[in-house]
Amino acid sequence: MAFLALGISHRHAHVELLERLAFSDDDLVKAYRRAADDPAIEEAVILSTCNRVEVYGNVPSYHAGFQTLKRLLCESRGVPADDLAEPLYSHYELDAAEHLFGVASGLDSMVVGEPQILSQVREALKQAQAEGAAGTAITGLFHAAARTGRRVRTETSVGAAPDTFVEAGAELGGEALGGLEGKTAVVIGAGQMSALAVKHLRRRDVGAVRILNRSLERARALAERTSADHGDLGDLHAALAGADLVVSATGAAGIVLTERTLRDAFAGRTSPMFVLDLAVPRDVEPSAREIPNVTLRDIDDLRETASVRAAATAEDLERAQAIVDEEVRRFTLRGRAERLAPLIHALRERGDAVVEAELRRFRSDLADLTPDEREAVVALARGVVAKLLHEPIVRLKELSGPGTQDQHARMLAELLGLELPAE
Repeated sequence: MAFLALGISHRHAHVELLERLAFSDDDLVKAYRRAADDPAIEEAVILSTCNRVEVYGNVPSYHAGFQTLKRLLCESRGVPADDLAEPLYSHYELDAAEHLFGVASGLDSMVVGEPQILSQVREALKQAQAEGAAGTAITGLFHAAARTGRRVRTETSVGAAPDTFVEAGAELGGEALGGLEGKTAVVIGAGQMSALAVKHLRRRDVGAVRILNRSLERARALAERTSADHGDLGDLHAALAGADLVVSATGAAGIVLTERTLRDAFAGRTSPMFVLDLAVPRDVEPSAREIPNVTLRDIDDLRETASVRAAATAEDLERAQAIVDEEVRRFTLRGRAERLAPLIHALRERGDAVVEAELRRFRSDLADLTPDEREAVVALARGVVAKLLHEPIVRLKELSGPGTQDQHARMLAELLGLELPAE
């Protein structure tokens, strides 16, 4: 079995396709059941975020794995395979590990170093484990990815500016409204992205801020931390009527803010309103763009603006990539050692058995030796065997690259009359 990563991301897909593929918790449960019923998928983890939807699988081969994971992705979300033809990418074996390590480090994000992705990678593994879809191999892969992400954040400044993502949208808002000072803001949602939005808006000296959320308790908790007002979604219409700026960042599966709601709230107004939709799937109905004096911006609109605001220098990015490369090598060597360990153990056992057999065969010839002399003979015999086996073992480790380990291991096992341990 080998790792295969299959998916789409902000690099090649529009938000419309990303939101069609986005998985809710219920969708994940169903998808993992599909994976469990497919004999071609040994293990699987689905990573669904604002910027990407990827499935990582432990599969028997590239071709079979590609078709199986693509079918899982399409059938789980009801998306025709043809819609994925252009933006779909895949990474196999070590390339899959390198890709995931880069993702966990924030190097593949729309805003380099954005802070949420590392926790999202961890959470994706937890969900897969809870559904019984993640076994030892893919768990090891994701743990190594998380370690890589932590190192990048600890040893470089990549990700040192966690509100960079929100900053891009806030600047667009400032341009649309002629600045944000004194403006009235409504923030829909009470999660991490909403908290970042409130924090950044405060830095820009906005006026009143009202936080609305389906859970009133969560809205109250965030409001108390940020000196804001709060309410539930039942207050949405009244709050919108007096708002200059609206930021929506919920985890809802469907539309939260419809065109009709905005039109009704905007009735009779002449002052402009800026709406920033940071959610995937989108919170705001796209047709709201047609409302006069309302400017709506979403993830797609942030691409170019955000891409030039990486929270790291070129030197930091080089160092981060070096950490990824180092961790990929570390992961590879550990996996290679684990894969070859049974064969190497069998080789050494065979060597020990040969020594013991020869000592028994010459037992009568060694009978007159003193204990020290006998010990020296035994050490000599074992040393010769160890030296003979050393070079084949070293060469086996060196030659066991991706896709070749079975070939060399089987050849060595056949030459020495050993049975290759089953995986």
